[in-house]
Amino acid sequence: MLKRWWLSPVDYARSIGVKVGSGCQLISVTWSSEPYLITIGNNCQITNGVKIFTHGGAFMFRREIPDFDCFGRVTIGDGVYIGNNSLILPGVTIGNNVLVAAGSVVTKSVPDNVCIGGNPAKIICSVEDYKKNNIQYNVHSKGMNREEKKALLLSLPDDRLIQKGYLKYNERISNL
Repeated sequence: MLKRWWLSPVDYARSIGVKVGSGCQLISVTWSSEPYLITIGNNCQITNGVKIFTHGGAFMFRREIPDFDCFGRVTIGDGVYIGNNSLILPGVTIGNNVLVAAGSVVTKSVPDNVCIGGNPAKIICSVEDYKKNNIQYNVHSKGMNREEKKALLLSLPDDRLIQKGYLKYNERISNL
């Protein structure tokens, strides 16, 4: 589908039929061939490489049923963040105030106020727990220019930045 380069990503989405609320930021989203089946609430951010599907799999049955097609609406609530390279499958509803971790494959609908991630995506924690766990890493850099932010981040000790623990061996596998 030819993108209209003179439109903002939000205006482009609207021009192809996506229903987009106010205050949204869409970075680089791949819309399904039925974008008019997609609804996005207010104050959402959908980041780079996200793909939203409203159909799929019908080709497998076209020899047997030549006109086979199936579709599902995708509805994204208010205040949703969808991380890079996530996939949203047909028929999924994402509730309000949901954080979708980068690289997630969302195969089922998601309730309000949770963080999800993985393939297939699962609930990781509540949004409130996410905030409690990460507030200690807030460096208050929003609004800084690039150079100010770089200087700040390079000056911080490691304990002020997010650090992830190591994966653990699965007991059954580590005994092989």
